[in-house]
Amino acid sequence: MNTTVSSKGRIVLPADLRRRDGIKAGQKFEVERLERGEYRLKRLSRGRNRGLVRLLLACPARGWFRPADRTETTVGIRAPEIG
Repeated sequence: MNTTVSSKGRIVLPADLRRRDGIKAGQKFEVERLERGEYRLKRLSRGRNRGLVRLLLACPARGWFRPADRTETTVGIRAPEIG
């Protein structure tokens, strides 16, 4: 299968490969140079729970989920006593 590098340095993966491997727009890849003229393209794995916040924000019961403030810490949190 052949493809061409655009004037902006972009390489298009043929539609057949994208369909077969479930590649969607915006997915990240790592490019490794093996030697002159040989390269390896490797899809980076998505982190677990990626997209979970978006899913929760889209929940029909609006307002029950609020993302945590990034400045909050766990300093003031105490573990409950058991027993």
